[in-house]
Amino acid sequence: MAGWSWEDCGFPTDAIQLQSISLSPDPPKPGEDLTVTAVGLAQEVIEDGAYADVVVKLGLIKLLTKRFDVCEEARAANASIQCPVEEGKYTVVQTVALPKEIPQAKFTVAVRGYTASDDDMLCLDLKVDFMRNPFPRFGW
Repeated sequence: MAGWSWEDCGFPTDAIQLQSISLSPDPPKPGEDLTVTAVGLAQEVIEDGAYADVVVKLGLIKLLTKRFDVCEEARAANASIQCPVEEGKYTVVQTVALPKEIPQAKFTVAVRGYTASDDDMLCLDLKVDFMRNPFPRFGW
């Protein structure tokens, strides 16, 4: 894994179909702003009440388990896309500040999204490796 990877773990019937995710800087660096660009297709209208369950793990240890109201988070972040989200292709760009205290470790992030009617909306598994290369001169 070159710093990070992602996998769409959903079904073709999910309301949101992820097409690509890119990061800048790539790989992410502790203490720097991280800009995430995601491209996806909304196959149905996403309305108020949609939510996502997020689990962040360090190895087998859960660091965070949280439910997010998708539409409320978009409003709070003043995102370019607001609910209701109509059917169509979208590009979402979001920048977050990564704390410099992020430990040198491998993290997994599981995101499971659901529509207001509790149907599957999105499934995403992310892996991020903040381990420093122990042999930088050898390119390993």
